Amino acid sequence: MDLLQIIILAVVQGLTEFLPISSSAHLILVPVLTDWTDQGLSFDIAVHLGSLAAVLSYFRRELLAMSRDWGRSLVERRLVGESRLAWGVLLGTIPVGLAGLALRGMVADHWRSPLVIAASLIGFGLILAWSDWKHQNGRDEHSLSWKDIAIIGGAQALALIPGTSRSGITMTAALFLGLSREAASRFSFLLSIPVILLAIGLETLTLVRGEEAVDWASLALGTLLAGISAYLCIHYFLAFIRRIGMQPFVIYRVALGLVLFYFFW
Repeated sequence: MDLLQIIILAVVQGLTEFLPISSSAHLILVPVLTDWTDQGLSFDIAVHLGSLAAVLSYFRRELLAMSRDWGRSLVERRLVGESRLAWGVLLGTIPVGLAGLALRGMVADHWRSPLVIAASLIGFGLILAWSDWKHQNGRDEHSLSWKDIAIIGGAQALALIPGTSRSGITMTAALFLGLSREAASRFSFLLSIPVILLAIGLETLTLVRGEEAVDWASLALGTLLAGISAYLCIHYFLAFIRRIGMQPFVIYRVALGLVLFYFFW
């Protein structure tokens, strides 16, 4: 890849991983719309590492408390402090992990088309708009019940469909359950950690079994740029989401979906 391709793909991944507009859709579409060759599995792993580093860094204090209390909950066999939220993140990851293992081949072979992405962008975007209009702006992520976590985790499995957006569908479910915009966003970002780890693990196994050449300089630059852009995205999204709501992202999703239908129908 040349320098421009590395910069654009890394920044696109960093910005779209945590915005409700689908990072997978954008990483699929950029090569399609630019006639670039596919960036390759090793670069996908690198930019996901950057996104993971960003969310770990941003929520480092919360994650330290969650990890500490999770360990205590194992020893004391009861919920302690932040252990409930930690268990919620782990349990909420199970549905998408199982669905990913079961449907991985179908996703790779049949769902990575511009028309599927367009339909998902528009359809799930309108559902996001509905949830945002109905949100009550009351509960925080610490108030989630096990049933709430199961619902959000089940919704997250829908993100295997390109164009759905993992962050978008989990925020949608959380808003329908009465969480505030900020709480829905924070829980979605925390849920991204094990999901990204699982994705990196699966992609790394595939890479090890293959014979793809590795350009370490490109990977390092991609990781750095994705990490910086993802960190800034998380910071400013949480700072402004109460005021701007989800509607700008809905408008973007619908507009992009219509453009894709126009060019690829």
